[in-house]
Amino acid sequence: MKKVLIAIDYHPISEEVVNAGYDLAKKMGAEVCLIHVLADVAYYGMQYQPFLGYEGYNETAIDLNVASEMREVAEDYLDKAAAHLNDEKVGKHLAEGDTARAILDYAEKWPADLIVMGTHSHSFLEKLFVGTVAAQVLEKTKIPVYMVPVKK
Repeated sequence: MKKVLIAIDYHPISEEVVNAGYDLAKKMGAEVCLIHVLADVAYYGMQYQPFLGYEGYNETAIDLNVASEMREVAEDYLDKAAAHLNDEKVGKHLAEGDTARAILDYAEKWPADLIVMGTHSHSFLEKLFVGTVAAQVLEKTKIPVYMVPVKK
């Protein structure tokens, strides 16, 4: 194993995931890259037009400043997460879109030998109706996945 991709989000458990993934990568002498995925950034900056007293969806009114700010915040987060490891060789990748798909796409493109992810404690209904990113990655990956079980 030469390349380890560690997926992180804004949840505090990401620190445990990063530490576990980095320790594993170092034991294998592998290169490390942190990946963070923003959902479709356009949605962060949507402006809504009221109709029937409801703030409705207007797909043409995207506030590009908000989307740009969201990218800057995410890039800063990745920079700080990488700095936490105190290893200037750690790579960073910011992706946008569906989280599971973006992780899988970048893992193949980079190409990663291992994906490291954390497991959040989701409710039964949330898992049933939405699924989890970890479950989606596990279902579709061709690359081994190292799951870091983290409970609240």
